[in-house]
Amino acid sequence: MTEAPIKGPASYFPSIEKKYGRPISEWKAEVRALYPAKHMELVTLLKDEHDMGHGHANAIVAHTLAEDGLK
Repeated sequence: MTEAPIKGPASYFPSIEKKYGRPISEWKAEVRALYPAKHMELVTLLKDEHDMGHGHANAIVAHTLAEDGLK
């Protein structure tokens, strides 16, 4: 039996780790350190401070906020 493919924001995680060289746990910690900033403020910070693409930044922020019940 094969495992179901990962869907949603988490599907970006392997490529984010490969491209930016940091584990997702570090990116999530960085997002959490900026609470109570809003979703798009967090996305913009990742884009501006780390030259991250919009899709990757949005995936990290969306997954972190949902995981913390803030979505």
